[in-house]
Amino acid sequence: MAAKQPPPLMKKHSQTDLVSRLKTRKILGVGGEDDDGEVHRSKISQVLGNEIKFAVREPLGLRVWQFLSAMLFSSVAIMALALPDQLYDAVFDGAEVTSKTPIRLYGGALLSPGISLIMWNALYTAEKVIIRWTLLTEACYFGVQSLVVTATLAETGLMSLGTVLLLASRLLFVIVSIYYYYQVGRKPKKV
Repeated sequence: MAAKQPPPLMKKHSQTDLVSRLKTRKILGVGGEDDDGEVHRSKISQVLGNEIKFAVREPLGLRVWQFLSAMLFSSVAIMALALPDQLYDAVFDGAEVTSKTPIRLYGGALLSPGISLIMWNALYTAEKVIIRWTLLTEACYFGVQSLVVTATLAETGLMSLGTVLLLASRLLFVIVSIYYYYQVGRKPKKV
């Protein structure tokens, strides 16, 4: 018995058949909006994501602020390690240093894997979450430092112009860090 030949296949041009294309895109899950309002043109872009979506719109002056913060933390840390007497004298004008060890430990904590290194690494990242966490860390550090200096001044009763300027600068740093924290966290406007 001779095998019956199947009928010739008809080529379907799905490029021109709109219903077929729509059904295929619906099965693949592309073409419609996702939860974020993004419209994906292909399954590959849906799986890999859209890199524009992850780009951070940096507020004006953010990188300058990060650089200044990293420099500030590094210089204070180096000064605390190398010149603890002068750093203590600059903060608490006229007070006698009883031990250099706590000041040097403070400098080591700032410099090593502490805040200074984190600030330098955050300067080179484009990830929004890392930038926000470093800004929040900085704001918390300056806030706690202000509280500690205020408590120490209340205990000792020493008040000088240098200490008042230190507290004012720390509060300014808290405000600027929180400002950038919220600016980086804002949702970008739809284009």
